[in-house]
Amino acid sequence: MSDTSLVKDTIETRVTSDLTRVSDYFALLKPRVMSLVVFTGLVGLAVAPGHIHPVLAFTALLCIAVGAGASGAINMWYDADIDAVMERTKERPIPSGRVSANEALAFGTVLSAASVVLMGLAINYVAAALLALTIGFYVFVYTMWLKRRTPQNIVIGGAAGAFPPMIGWAAVTGDVSAESLVLFAIIFMWTPPHFWALSLWRDIDYAKAGVPMLPVVAGRDVTRRQIVLYSALLFPVAVMPYFLGYAGVVYGVGATLLSGLFLLLSLKVWRSKDEASAKQLFAYSLLYLFLLFAMLLGESLVRTVI
Repeated sequence: MSDTSLVKDTIETRVTSDLTRVSDYFALLKPRVMSLVVFTGLVGLAVAPGHIHPVLAFTALLCIAVGAGASGAINMWYDADIDAVMERTKERPIPSGRVSANEALAFGTVLSAASVVLMGLAINYVAAALLALTIGFYVFVYTMWLKRRTPQNIVIGGAAGAFPPMIGWAAVTGDVSAESLVLFAIIFMWTPPHFWALSLWRDIDYAKAGVPMLPVVAGRDVTRRQIVLYSALLFPVAVMPYFLGYAGVVYGVGATLLSGLFLLLSLKVWRSKDEASAKQLFAYSLLYLFLLFAMLLGESLVRTVI
């Protein structure tokens, strides 16, 4: 092999290694979760009364994304032991040995601090405080306290995923209002049936890892009843933006139909008691939340254009 070929192969190997390393660090940020967080944060930003410069809006969303990803990295650091025994998570960067636990912790900590500081300096202190609360709640309350101790981990811990639209709202207005609290409440009420639907067909995985998800601790029948209960409670909360006046008729009708279907699928989970219905509800729950917030965003854009 010529010296030129050797150098070329060495460079290609190094580039491939570096790209793999970047990919592993990106995986620590839980990009799928981050995308939902950024989207709901964008909706909070869009529907809030007032105006924010596009550059500042982008900065606020970037801070939300980085903060969410950072807390995800710290979560993976703390949960590396249980991730290693669960089928769904055993290939994550830390349990698979591609990133060390200390590297993940340092990565998450630095990004957490940077996102909050930038939010405070560039946007406002209310949005920064809410972002810090979100990160702290997910890391300390959900990950370190609730997740391994109580089947209510998802109910209480779900608050962490419900803050982003409030942060987006605060980025524009500098305050917290009843309207932004409703956006918080929609995600908060949506989270338990969404994750419990998943846990109904992943309960063996959770049991093996020692995570006290509701089906593991209380059984599947109790979990199915709780899914129906929270789905019923979600219905009136989901249509509230229309009655509070910051969503239009399209949203009001759409939210009613989508929430009605959510409740029907929940009842199907309760009655059929099979894995297929739980998977169906889980898949629909993702579409449901996206469509709900997409309608809010769409109406806001239409009002801006008109």
